Amino acid sequence: MSDYPPEISPSEGERLTEVIKDWSLANGLTVRPPPAIIAAEGDPAGILATPVPVTLFPSPFPRVCFNQATSVQKAYNELYASISQDEDFLAHVVKEIGDSDDFITELWKVHLRVKEEGYVQHKSLGLFRSDYMVHQDGTGSGPQIKQVEFNTIASSFGGLSFQTSLLHKYLSSTEYRLLENIIKKESLQLPENESAPGLARGIQHAFTAYGPSSTGHQKCVIFLVQGGERNIFDQRHLEYELQKSQEQSIPVFRLPFSEILQHTTLAEGPERQLLYRPPQLPSHTFEVAVVYFRSGYGPADYPDQSAWEARYHLERSAAIKCPTVLTQVAGTKKVQQVLATPETPSNPSILPRYISSDSASVSDLVNTFTNIYPLDETESGLKARKIAIDPELCKGYVLKPQREGGGNNIYRSSIPPFLKSIPESHWPSYILMELITPPPVKNTILRNGKLEHGGVICELGIYGTCIWDQQSKNILHNEQAGYLLRTKGDQSEEGGVAAGFGCMDSCNLV
Repeated sequence: MSDYPPEISPSEGERLTEVIKDWSLANGLTVRPPPAIIAAEGDPAGILATPVPVTLFPSPFPRVCFNQATSVQKAYNELYASISQDEDFLAHVVKEIGDSDDFITELWKVHLRVKEEGYVQHKSLGLFRSDYMVHQDGTGSGPQIKQVEFNTIASSFGGLSFQTSLLHKYLSSTEYRLLENIIKKESLQLPENESAPGLARGIQHAFTAYGPSSTGHQKCVIFLVQGGERNIFDQRHLEYELQKSQEQSIPVFRLPFSEILQHTTLAEGPERQLLYRPPQLPSHTFEVAVVYFRSGYGPADYPDQSAWEARYHLERSAAIKCPTVLTQVAGTKKVQQVLATPETPSNPSILPRYISSDSASVSDLVNTFTNIYPLDETESGLKARKIAIDPELCKGYVLKPQREGGGNNIYRSSIPPFLKSIPESHWPSYILMELITPPPVKNTILRNGKLEHGGVICELGIYGTCIWDQQSKNILHNEQAGYLLRTKGDQSEEGGVAAGFGCMDSCNLV
């Protein structure tokens, strides 16, 4: 499909811009406007929304790679559920990076405090997202899917991705057939995408797994959010999907991370049920069944000791957490590196520790790994250090900290000067990852009402939902839950949509 997406005339671009803007606003494919568009004082009541940056056409994506990524997701869910139960391994990870990463150290202290008094909730909910890019080297071999990272906390864009797939399906039925270079609906292979309903089902299963209220209060779900959240509609779509449940009404409340201690308490007695009193409804008290973190993933959410006390308060409660501290630590880049560092006699794979070595899942997982190295003083780490400080060799790599969220990575020639700017004792808190080489793709991005034509790079995210019991080790629920496609101009290193780097997209399988 070298002629796809087609060239469009200026007037066709204007028409598609108008249709997409209105569809996006009508269907909640939106964010709160960034300060670059409207200053905060221009919208004091928070009533404005603006369309999310989006591609005019679903980007071509290799079917074999899409199928590979979706088929391995349940194995990834099981793997990370198992890692979350391996406290000894996670303690070793924290020790390796702890001296140079105060945030991970403080997180671990929360776990140790709760462990000392005893956990009252052994069930955990994971709403995961495994991110990939298509790798195609110059040897003429076929496209392969390679993992960029695995997200265990605040795996976002499920709501907006669901809407983006619907937008492109709408355009395939209406606008594309009117173009001079016509696109027939039957020529597009647009996969079903259940990202918003799928993630909501995961929360719903956890809500049920919590069991009946034992305090006499109605149960609820809390979305733990950041103040001034611009990506609010992505979160709202999951909330609205939960309300569609025919089986039971699930009250959902948004609670800023900074207000946890203000509006929640623990019930008296050994069960430590988490009770929530909505500030706008002071006569109501709810028993919290599930806490879904859309915040708490980085140091900015913990400006003082009271924020850490708030996290401890939640962790020791009976609510099912998404994620627990253990699951959040399992999502650090160091864990990804330990899994993916090439196997040697002195560095055997740890995968058999979590998944039966004769299982097909092991090879399926390994096939998605790209080479990742530590920057410690092991054999692999010393090799990686030589690469990272070499002005030529470093050009094939990206340096990543343990942080979630866009904008934290160091690319190519920026790596040596960056490492020289920090103490060498801090190097082990970073991982060095081989850059993935995606095939050339072109598309047009609509951003803030303006069209950007050119080469793009696509990143596929596959969602998974998983519930497991830390005590019995049983997996109670395990599903693949839809997908996300984020696209950025091929000159941009970062791909965060909310951070302003990338845009929403969907797949046209080829």
